[in-house]
Amino acid sequence: MIALSDAQLDRYARHIVLREIGGEGQRRLLGATVAIIGTGGIGSPAIQYLAAAGLGTLRVIDDGRVTLDNLQRQILFETGDVGRSKTDVAAGAVGRLNPDVRFDARRERLGSGNVAALLDGADVVLDGSDNFATRLIVSDHATAARIPLVSAAIGQFQAQIGTFRGWEEGKPCYRCFVGDAFDAEDCDTCSELGVLGAMAGIAGSFAALEAIRALVGFGPDPAGKLHIFDGLLPAMRSIRIVKDPACKGCGSAC
Repeated sequence: MIALSDAQLDRYARHIVLREIGGEGQRRLLGATVAIIGTGGIGSPAIQYLAAAGLGTLRVIDDGRVTLDNLQRQILFETGDVGRSKTDVAAGAVGRLNPDVRFDARRERLGSGNVAALLDGADVVLDGSDNFATRLIVSDHATAARIPLVSAAIGQFQAQIGTFRGWEEGKPCYRCFVGDAFDAEDCDTCSELGVLGAMAGIAGSFAALEAIRALVGFGPDPAGKLHIFDGLLPAMRSIRIVKDPACKGCGSAC
């Protein structure tokens, strides 16, 4: 069991006084590994809040470099970071924010050939990637490896966040939600349709909350629910996703 130092008792005091977290929950966070797919609009705030919360290891997977058009919503980065590796910038930001956190940079593009190595040993996966191909690879592996998956997505004025544990009876995986979705060559992108930067903050913060919930365990079980936030109204609704018995990721035939 991890013993909390006097400095940690002070740093995480606002967590420790919450009866749903307490000292035991904080020790779980300090001993956990969260794999984060992407340092973009969702990953940026998620990384910051998880680092501040005292996650023991943040494994951040991204092979990109900072571009000027990232800065409107990817709040980890500054103007002077343009051209730099995103994981390098993120590592520096986490180091300044919380020396308790180990930053495990994986400067790679996730695919079917390396997903097992990239996610091995993770206690939770937080997926903020921007395409179905990556999301389905992550979902299928997380289901097979029995790793809770927090999936978050944004577009224009909408955010969607869900937690998936598809290996459990009655619980869907992400593939149950989207099926065999694919990224059409002529599909609209954020660069064409736009996205409000603050929506990324909402989605990333919500995803960080759900990752912490998955590790500590508090409140009702969110697995199998999709939370949809509409920033235009504003309003939030939750829908329950039904497990697909024919799903290629978690169905009875798997």
